[in-house]
Amino acid sequence: MAAREGAARPLSPPGDVASQLARRRSLTRFVARNPLLTLFAAVFVLLAVVALSADLLVTTNPLQTHPAQSLRGPAAAHWLGTDNLGRDIYSRVIKGAQVSLRVAVIAVSISLAAGVALGLAAGYFGGVVDTLCSRYIDAQLAFPGILLAIAIVNALGPGLNHAMIAVGILGVPLYFRLTRGQVLQAKQQEFVRAAEVIGASQARIMLRHILPNIANPLVVAASLAGGNAILALATLSFLGIAAQPPTPDWGAMIRIGADYLQNDVWLAIGPGIGIFITVFSYYMLGDALRDYLDPRLKGR
Repeated sequence: MAAREGAARPLSPPGDVASQLARRRSLTRFVARNPLLTLFAAVFVLLAVVALSADLLVTTNPLQTHPAQSLRGPAAAHWLGTDNLGRDIYSRVIKGAQVSLRVAVIAVSISLAAGVALGLAAGYFGGVVDTLCSRYIDAQLAFPGILLAIAIVNALGPGLNHAMIAVGILGVPLYFRLTRGQVLQAKQQEFVRAAEVIGASQARIMLRHILPNIANPLVVAASLAGGNAILALATLSFLGIAAQPPTPDWGAMIRIGADYLQNDVWLAIGPGIGIFITVFSYYMLGDALRDYLDPRLKGR
């Protein structure tokens, strides 16, 4: 009887197989509970793949001009038509994705590093440090963002690198205020006071205890700021002070298309759709991350 029961008992899967099944079930539950986060994360990954593999996806050299083929409409040879110099718009839109995403990452990194550093110092030390940092942020916010960016680029000189610096500076107040407010709350918590009691240095308390506990809102802000950075870059390129010819940039392409908008509308449609999809994906990904990371929104 005992042997028969032992034979009927199902065999348990090996450890590796069981762990794989557990990971698949966990992934399935995550996707089911967070469909928007999964969707827009996948869209963002797809955009990143397109940007990284742009050299493989282009059909022609995006910088090569063919004056005899200028202002051709969409066709099999040129899926989105050609511009005023005969360059393939599809290839330039794909390369423009590479330029825009790279600039967005670098600009957001500049904003994040500077804003978080100032916010940590102002929130933790308070006093004179808080006053000086806050007055600097107030002075920056006194200028309209796009005018400040134009002034910075004109002072440094037109160019994509200088535009990245300008867009990065524009985002500093967002991270400063967010970080400062979170630090003012976190430094009153028990784990911070316990670290102070055992003699932990101020740098260790800020970097090892406070910063990891305020990371969630910073991640959400960074994802939302990526869309703002792309829009700001497109604006500066449209004005002719960011990406310089012949760099394939979406804002510069729309500026060229604006001159031919009445008869050759396809010149602006391609880069316009690129900006819309990328910025929309950034915003929706940030909104989904907020819903996922904010414990107050759990279960809604």
